[in-house]
Amino acid sequence: MYVRRLELVDFRSYERVGVDLEPGPNVLTGANGVGKTNLAEALGYVATLDSHRVATDAPLVRMGASSAVIRCAVVHDGRELLIELEIVPGKANRARLGRSPARRARDVLGALRLVLFAPEDLELVRGDPAERRRYLDDLLVNRQPRYAGVRADYERVVKQRNALLRTAYLARKTGGLRGGDLSTLEVWDTHLARHGAELLAGRLELVAALGPHVTKAYDTVAAGRGAAGVAYRPSVELTDPTPDRAALVEALTAALAESRSAEVERGTTLVGPHRDDLVLTLGPLPAKGYASHGESWSFALALRLAGYDLLRSDGIEPVLVLDDVFAELDTGRRERLAELVGGASQVLVTCAVDDDVPAGLRGARYQVGEGTVRRVG
Repeated sequence: MYVRRLELVDFRSYERVGVDLEPGPNVLTGANGVGKTNLAEALGYVATLDSHRVATDAPLVRMGASSAVIRCAVVHDGRELLIELEIVPGKANRARLGRSPARRARDVLGALRLVLFAPEDLELVRGDPAERRRYLDDLLVNRQPRYAGVRADYERVVKQRNALLRTAYLARKTGGLRGGDLSTLEVWDTHLARHGAELLAGRLELVAALGPHVTKAYDTVAAGRGAAGVAYRPSVELTDPTPDRAALVEALTAALAESRSAEVERGTTLVGPHRDDLVLTLGPLPAKGYASHGESWSFALALRLAGYDLLRSDGIEPVLVLDDVFAELDTGRRERLAELVGGASQVLVTCAVDDDVPAGLRGARYQVGEGTVRRVG
């Protein structure tokens, strides 16, 4: 799989730009702030319907414009597919596949399989559990696009259940009875247990498959300096290390019943996959709080490379995007990374200094300026 062409209209800093890309390495060079990361972000958005930099769509639309458009021509198994997304802040995005309207924007998921590593990924190691949950769910959807619907259904249930608990909490705080009815809470418990079990099962299976790839990737990038590991930490007690979905439904149902009084007291849902975490370890110690800056950077990179390797082991050949990665790595790590990814079907590298990119990734070259992208080699 590779991206043959990317076109942007009113996306971030670009009023209109188009660039033809090549299989294998593509290096986009330019000064900081000219829009290199915007190109990487646009590709990431096509693959995940989300930005790795911001939580809402509004910043993606160029100032003064009402919407933005991303067009992406993807070649897979010799066939080309055009993906088009229109981003309209505050409204549902519109999507087209092969020039035909998609019923939902998420129907495009899976058309472009992509793994993106960016400086923001340091938060996978140092940040809150939400960052690691997002990493798992994005990779889960990348492997099996149907999980986009599972994820959306679960988030909808949690939102509705929280609204019910919050209304009852506020009614009790003000001394009133109106709005304090929790008679439908058990219905939402059933929905949460069912959708939560499906999402939790997917995550558990993913982490089990991902673990060896993380260990291998970190060992290669860090040249054997420490053993990296990952483990899933659920918010419910699981007696079986490999539970089936029925057991997960039962565990979530029991945990919701046990936490009922605390949830009513606090006005929010306290158990479920939205409260889980991915635990990262270096040797016997947790990476968060103990890993150095270099170790944290290597671990974040290992997580992305592990996802890339896992997709390849599934028979999926994803596009790999390395956004401003090499400036943070020493010469040894640069060379080892280039050796790891040099055989990818397509690698897109952004950098401010051309010499930061190892010779093993010298392919098509592009110069990025203010609102322009020009092929130079």
